[in-house]
Amino acid sequence: MTFPGSVLRALLSRWKSYRHRFVPWVALNLARNQRTLCYVSESSSDKLIPDANVNGTLVCFFQALFRADLYRQRDLLDMLPDCTKSLYYNPDIKDEQNCHAGLLVTLQADEILHRSLGFAIERRPSSLDSAGIGVFVSRGLVPKGAVVSMYPGAIYQKYEPIFFQSIGNPFIFRCLDGILIDGNDKGISKSVYRSCSRRDRLGPLRMCDSTWLTSSPHNPLAVGQYVNNCSNEKAANVCYQEFDVPDMFPVELRQYIPNIRYSHENEGPLRCVVLVALRDIHCGEELFSNYFTIIR
Repeated sequence: MTFPGSVLRALLSRWKSYRHRFVPWVALNLARNQRTLCYVSESSSDKLIPDANVNGTLVCFFQALFRADLYRQRDLLDMLPDCTKSLYYNPDIKDEQNCHAGLLVTLQADEILHRSLGFAIERRPSSLDSAGIGVFVSRGLVPKGAVVSMYPGAIYQKYEPIFFQSIGNPFIFRCLDGILIDGNDKGISKSVYRSCSRRDRLGPLRMCDSTWLTSSPHNPLAVGQYVNNCSNEKAANVCYQEFDVPDMFPVELRQYIPNIRYSHENEGPLRCVVLVALRDIHCGEELFSNYFTIIR
């Protein structure tokens, strides 16, 4: 049986994109890819930046997003406790903060990101051959140690079913403790995430962001699953760092976190994965992470 040339080319192109996430291929190529290996321990000492820095960055940016959303949807103000409302809007004080918030309403999310953190990122075709979509710095400068992106998706414990979601899925991220994050924005994975996002709500507030499943995510950081693997020619400029959302994280800002638990019965902190800059990353550069990680 023979296959048409177009079919073979399509299969080869898909394989080149998928192989870096195919465990047997990774294992066979570890020896000849020493320059692209990353060694980590199971302790939290390998974190590039403290969790407090990650938390502060996310809160800073999410507050700017929420302030803009409040000015677009004034009815939300009446549903918030007074102590929370006063953090974002005070109609009796015409101060610089309120003027800034009024300006944010006219801005796109990537512009709010640029004003808040000093840079913006976007998805577009990768600079690598046959690598599909990549993530680039589109504005500003990403300083070393900055949170530059987030890895979105449904969170599965080691014992939870993910077989059907995993078939042909190159976007499953495995944490050091075995927790899995399914960052696929298509097929079964997309349906599962949407279902879970509708399940978990607190009154008018959503408990996660599902817009990363679209071409225009409301949280522009939620594109980490499209960051491509480094190579001998393209060194990694970002690394993955696990982050458990603390209990004191503002409840009104959880709607911008692009992660949700698969099971509603699970307790404990919500697991997230952020990508942290290993060096200064300039405008126009593509982000490259490291898929070849060995736990020691």
